[in-house]
Amino acid sequence: MAAAANITIIICEILGFSRSWKERSFKVFQFYTQLSNLAALAASIVFLLTRAGGVSVSLRYLATCMLVMTFLVTACILVPGGGGLKKLMFSGNGLYHHLIIPILSLVSYIRWEPHTDIWLLPSLTTLGYGIIMLVLNGTGKVDGPYPFFRVRDQSAAATVLWMILLFGIIAGSSLLIAKTAN
Repeated sequence: MAAAANITIIICEILGFSRSWKERSFKVFQFYTQLSNLAALAASIVFLLTRAGGVSVSLRYLATCMLVMTFLVTACILVPGGGGLKKLMFSGNGLYHHLIIPILSLVSYIRWEPHTDIWLLPSLTTLGYGIIMLVLNGTGKVDGPYPFFRVRDQSAAATVLWMILLFGIIAGSSLLIAKTAN
């Protein structure tokens, strides 16, 4: 089942990225959503090629945690913040990148794949992305791409609270995935 799930992830990633690339070109690399899905694509390819070797287990865990973060932020922050449920979750690349792939990756990782307990890796990876985006927003090189990174449009306290919340989401969900899978 793990092989079938990872093949499906690869197919869905190709479908989703073809839509994203048409809309944003190289700007796709600003989005955590796209980075988490690129990680999932790479992890699924490595998983299939190595038949669940050591590196692929870590990559699948990292990608799965990042995808769960993508799902949770989209469903709990971006949709209620006015992004639109249909637009972000049920159409375009959002159908693949925000909904289908995160759910399929989570189910496959927990039920059918070997596990790892390096729960800090997704947190540190996400923290690195967040710091880079805060700096790029602060210097005016990037606008967003998410509202919580727009440091010039919000107070320092709001930025700190957002970062604590987001770090808590990735750390908590990564730990929960690691404990559930073991």
